[in-house]
Amino acid sequence: MINGHTRIFGIIGYPVAHSLSCGMHNAAFKKLGINAAYVPFEVKPKELKNAVEGIRALGICGVNVTIPHKTAVIDYLDNVDQEAQLIGAVNTIVNKNGKLMGYNTDVYGFIKSVREDLRFNARGKNIFIKGAGGVGRAVAFSLAMAGARRIVLTDKIDEKSLELACEIELKTRCECIALKTNSPGIPEMILNSQLLVNATYVGMKDKDPIAINSEYLHEGSRVFDLVYSRETKLLRACHKAGIRAAGGLNMLLYQGAKAFELWTGKRAPVETMRKELC
Repeated sequence: MINGHTRIFGIIGYPVAHSLSCGMHNAAFKKLGINAAYVPFEVKPKELKNAVEGIRALGICGVNVTIPHKTAVIDYLDNVDQEAQLIGAVNTIVNKNGKLMGYNTDVYGFIKSVREDLRFNARGKNIFIKGAGGVGRAVAFSLAMAGARRIVLTDKIDEKSLELACEIELKTRCECIALKTNSPGIPEMILNSQLLVNATYVGMKDKDPIAINSEYLHEGSRVFDLVYSRETKLLRACHKAGIRAAGGLNMLLYQGAKAFELWTGKRAPVETMRKELC
């Protein structure tokens, strides 16, 4: 029952209607008897600053941040956690008495999911990542910090992948290479990688092409597709070829559980949240 004491949480993004986070978090609040509600807020990029001020003005207790705001939102926060600052992306905001603190729980969610779903340890491995946006940054930095030997990045905006590659080499010990989307070197890099990651929108719609050319998939690789709303063409190709692959549903679960704990100070009811997603 929503009343005058209900605490409000939510998610800001554009678009955001497809998000599964609402059901997951509201189920968690109900399970623990917390008087709170989680709702989606569609925020266009030009309205981001006003939206963040609205969190403060309306006393919204916390929000998740999704595409395309994860990097831009940093400019409007009062403080940013050290890990989120290193990555340059925020996906969780906590309102502490009017002060907005930014965190990145994508790192935790991604690494936990990759280890559980793919039985993959990044140390000493070569990685290929498609997508250098907010979530791509979290994925790349998490793998670099986990000891990856080499990371290859590509993005439809070449400047993004180049900027991220430079940042990773500057801030970590991992070799990082940026390749243009039409680079002739991409097939060889994919073939020499033990983990392939799709960190883009590609795959969310029926008409989308396959995110990574299936001709380059090989038995020695693992594939992680961050799209969580459907079985993508990339995942279908992997399953057909007998290649171990996973979608982004468990990453969504684990990053959400970490955000829940930051907001409430309580241990997240992970299994309740998982059932809601499934």
